[in-house]
Amino acid sequence: MDVILKEDVPKLGEMGEIVDVAPGYGRNYLIPQGLALPASSRKKKELAHQKRQIEERKAQEREDALSVQKALDGLTITIPKRVADEDKLYGSVSSREIAGVLEQEGFEVAHRFIEVGQGLDELGIYRVPVKLASGVYAHIMVWVVTV
Repeated sequence: MDVILKEDVPKLGEMGEIVDVAPGYGRNYLIPQGLALPASSRKKKELAHQKRQIEERKAQEREDALSVQKALDGLTITIPKRVADEDKLYGSVSSREIAGVLEQEGFEVAHRFIEVGQGLDELGIYRVPVKLASGVYAHIMVWVVTV
């Protein structure tokens, strides 16, 4: 199933691209979440016409992201967690938890743009990349400490 991305989707593509996805992923996730539109022939023609507007929107998002990057880059946050034996955490620190702490600090970042991999599952200091716009990343320091 071909879809036109309305937003940047990690590991899939950037805004304005036409990508081929599994039909269930497109119908059940991308389209209902407002991340994509079905790529009919009419929509493809409209996309060609709207490329300029999409490029302007991307440029504006990059400009806004660069100002946020200056404030966010190098920010240090602390997340207290319960610990089991050998400094292993009960659970792990997820991108949602980091997004919640960033929101308390005054930065609104969607959790899907915080790249923690499988999660942070040990005590320590981690350098975590945060995607702000296409090609614009900030790196924050996350301290995982005991409660």
